[in-house]
Amino acid sequence: MVLDPLLLEILACPEDKGPLLYFADEQSLYNPRLRRRYAIRDDIPVMLVEEAESVTDDEHGRLLAKAEQEGIRPTFEPDAEPS
Repeated sequence: MVLDPLLLEILACPEDKGPLLYFADEQSLYNPRLRRRYAIRDDIPVMLVEEAESVTDDEHGRLLAKAEQEGIRPTFEPDAEPS
């Protein structure tokens, strides 16, 4: 199942409050700045810092390349005005 687009617009990393990359097929949200992946379990994002998974350099590169290839955009633009 895909997360609701309205939910994605407000989801942010609980640590740095920045946008995330949403990988629907991997059921995860990724913060490339901190290199942390947040799982989505039973269609619910687990947005707890202590539950996040740190990724290796290789995995970070893979995720960024996949986001570029598939046109995955951040959940929001950090400097954008709320609508």
